Amino acid sequence: MPYHAQWEKDGQISREAWLKAGEYGLLGVLTPEKYGGVEADIMYSAIVWEEQSYTGCTGPGFALHSEIVVPYILNYGTEEQKERFLPKMVSGECIGAIAMTEPGAGSDLQGVRTNAVLSDDGSHYVLNGSKTFITNGAMADCVIVVAKTNTECKAAHGTSLLLVETGMEGFERGANLEKMGMKAQDTSELFFDNVKVPVENLLGEENKGFYMLMHELPQERLLIADMAVAASEAAFEWTRAYTKERKAFGATIADFQLTKHKMATMKTEVAVARAFVDQCLEQHARGELDSSTASMAKYWCTDLQMKVADECVQLHGGWGYMWEYPVCRNFADARVQRIYGGSNEIMKELIARDI
Repeated sequence: MPYHAQWEKDGQISREAWLKAGEYGLLGVLTPEKYGGVEADIMYSAIVWEEQSYTGCTGPGFALHSEIVVPYILNYGTEEQKERFLPKMVSGECIGAIAMTEPGAGSDLQGVRTNAVLSDDGSHYVLNGSKTFITNGAMADCVIVVAKTNTECKAAHGTSLLLVETGMEGFERGANLEKMGMKAQDTSELFFDNVKVPVENLLGEENKGFYMLMHELPQERLLIADMAVAASEAAFEWTRAYTKERKAFGATIADFQLTKHKMATMKTEVAVARAFVDQCLEQHARGELDSSTASMAKYWCTDLQMKVADECVQLHGGWGYMWEYPVCRNFADARVQRIYGGSNEIMKELIARDI
């Protein structure tokens, strides 16, 4: 927390913070002990997400690294890939990112245009294209890139995942993107100009990438939902403390019936969301969370997060609009939650298909 304001100015957190997180066991907790992890379940991961959310520090992209990138390598990687990447990811030496979104393809992953062509001798892929809005993009040492490897068929049947590493010729990064919120989180554009990616860096089976993405996305949406609820809980507590201290018209703001009813409404709605997310976490720990339910959690909780953030800013009055107050940053950080991980409009489409 003491460094976050400076990280917001820098547009990224420090390498030291990643190494400290690894030292303290906050990274890759799902990873087996043989690769340096503690082999815990998703409940332990949820504690890390929630505690980070309670601090208001959105800069560290630990959750994306640990519960989105690492599982792809753990679930689909070869033994050589696991031994090469996972120990360093758990220690914080190797920062991970996943590159799905493109300038012309966001929630619709079938619109991906980045492509990879196998060389004549079959030793490597030649990767071309660009990605945008990539979390951990500026600092990542290893990026899982979603690319089309068969342009003759639909993307769902011709997409592959490639492990692109820092230092590969033709792999370039744009400047950090200036965002509405999450200012300490390095988010950047990535460019691939005839990058030679060894076939050993193919993750899983060729042309099966879309199916791997669909299998892993529920966990991503669950962590977004859980962090949304935790951020709402944090905003509520900051606001409760503020209204009990701030005075107006001879009384504290907390004494007004309007404030009491607003706080009562928020507390109820957040408690209901917490109960649902905790149920989803328990289902996921048992391997029973389906895509539709994860989509429900993501859409509902992030919509609620934005609603709570807005109400909490209002109850802070003018101070709620000041960046120095965590409730202000909470509001700015909340907005993207309804967009990434699949927009909430897409979540409703996925739910509708199931029903």
